[in-house]
Amino acid sequence: MNIILDVDTGVDDAFALLFAARSPLVNLIGITCVDGNTNLDNVVANTLTVLDAAGAGDIPVARGAARPLLELPSYAEFVHGSDGMVEMQSKDSKRVLDPRTAIELMRDLINASPEPVTLVPIGPLTNIALFLRAFPDAASKLERIVLMGGSASVGNATATAEFNIWHDPEAAAIVFTSGVPITMYGLDVFTDLQMTQDDAKSLIAKGDKTSLFAGTLVDRFIKQMGHDVTLGDYGAVATAIAPQLARTQSLRVVVDTTHGPNRGQTVCDHRSYADIAPESAHTHAPQVDVVLEIDIKAMKDMWIKTITGN
Repeated sequence: MNIILDVDTGVDDAFALLFAARSPLVNLIGITCVDGNTNLDNVVANTLTVLDAAGAGDIPVARGAARPLLELPSYAEFVHGSDGMVEMQSKDSKRVLDPRTAIELMRDLINASPEPVTLVPIGPLTNIALFLRAFPDAASKLERIVLMGGSASVGNATATAEFNIWHDPEAAAIVFTSGVPITMYGLDVFTDLQMTQDDAKSLIAKGDKTSLFAGTLVDRFIKQMGHDVTLGDYGAVATAIAPQLARTQSLRVVVDTTHGPNRGQTVCDHRSYADIAPESAHTHAPQVDVVLEIDIKAMKDMWIKTITGN
């Protein structure tokens, strides 16, 4: 599957990147970086660090938006550490960034691809919104957007809003109403893919560069958080390439862009059509395939086998 990965590389983005760069099921044709878990400079450095650890080939990487469309950025370094990747960032990468902007790279890769392209954003949706607005002809060629963000239940940035959507609700609203088919991999399943200290030790014991990096990342993340941690964003990539491992429900979704307590919430309408008044705004809300359940063991096993090469 041809995938463009849009990242705000913190720890769980790194888990997704490691997998996407090594999986034989993924043709990772490009990576775009966006401000989110940490500032854009850290995101870029972390992305290159992970690609080096994965032994990835020459995949184009481009810088994108350095802040949300309207708001000032708000980072999650209390989760991911001061560098956004629990102090595992390297400044020694010899990789050279693509000279194009993120949205130009998306446009060119999609237009040049003889096969359909799936866009997998696992950070705030700022780059994706800008791309959709700037290059609608290229956007119309997308097969699907499979994003990590939102929730059909509770939030984490606030009581109702998930971080990626809350970081830039206006961008999310543009994406959700774009008409491109969307799969939303959100908080309802985000924490299901748990990694333990035993998992970290097993990866480290493998001894190869990628497994050692992945195991150390898990180990440090557990120490940072004080409990088992999730593979998080990786699940969106897994859902894109193996949709049979996810149970989805088609729901009408509205992104709250007001400035009240529910700003950034993805309001998922679970009602049957018979329950919705004809004048309801939700009658015209876009249908989104919302992931509500995953095959936890199969997804986790796929990640470990891909990282270790077993």
